[in-house]
Amino acid sequence: MAITLTQPEEPDESRRSDNSSEGVTTEIIWVTPEIAAHFLSKDSLNRRLNTERVTALADAIRRKEWKLTHQGIALDETGGLLDGQHRLHAIVEAGIPVQMFVFHGLPREVFPFLDTGKQRTGADTLLSTGAKHRPLLSSTIRHVTLFNTMPNEPWRGSRAHVSNGRILSAYNVDRDRYTEAVAVSRELSAHLFASPTAVAASYFVTTEAAPAANLDDWISGLKSGASLEEGDARLALREVPRDTQKRGSRRRMTMQDQMAIYIKAWNAWVDPQKAGELNLRRLRKGEKMPIPVELKFGKAN
Repeated sequence: MAITLTQPEEPDESRRSDNSSEGVTTEIIWVTPEIAAHFLSKDSLNRRLNTERVTALADAIRRKEWKLTHQGIALDETGGLLDGQHRLHAIVEAGIPVQMFVFHGLPREVFPFLDTGKQRTGADTLLSTGAKHRPLLSSTIRHVTLFNTMPNEPWRGSRAHVSNGRILSAYNVDRDRYTEAVAVSRELSAHLFASPTAVAASYFVTTEAAPAANLDDWISGLKSGASLEEGDARLALREVPRDTQKRGSRRRMTMQDQMAIYIKAWNAWVDPQKAGELNLRRLRKGEKMPIPVELKFGKAN
């Protein structure tokens, strides 16, 4: 497929751009690792390579999340690369061909104007769904994904990148439960040490494992603390000090620490025999993320 961009018939000279599109063509092709390497070998004008972004894109390609969009490869009149180096490096790293627009014949003068817009966030991606509290919702989905895929690896860097496509897909698959998790978090986080994201993500993964648990008792106990006896896991969770999140502490509590503490308290409340000794502290070095206790309908507590 090839499309030649032409000037309109009788252009308005007063509004005409200095950058004529004459000679500029575009096509959709399968860019193989070999073709990507060929484009990268040409004389190019490109910004500094961000290896973490390359790895994130390569991971998305391996997970078959790549979609054909208007963002592709831009080449100048000599075949030099103007835009798309991260996408090309990702194809080489993944070793998998993808479909992509390739623009030929752009003047080099357009380079400063490429990729100058703000990068779309997960919250932006959820805009089309009509969902509320999108920044919190997007962050919640991201951390649920990390919990499910790499619970005991650091949640930072390129490996912890969760694409906007994965966030949107996860929401569409389980939108009611994510909406509930965000709503509950907005109520509970005011009474707990953890961030709204940590509460929402923890609520999602724990209630997914134990749908038969009495959620009303769990939520009301955490909100009010009324009539909770010493040793009640809900009381212990309420009493985790907030200042453990402050930057002045020896090591700032991570999202994994916060979720681990919440899950430990939940496990102790749902099934004290399986939870063992309740120790609501951040994860020690080498300690694995706790797994939520299962409590399915039809099973005894």
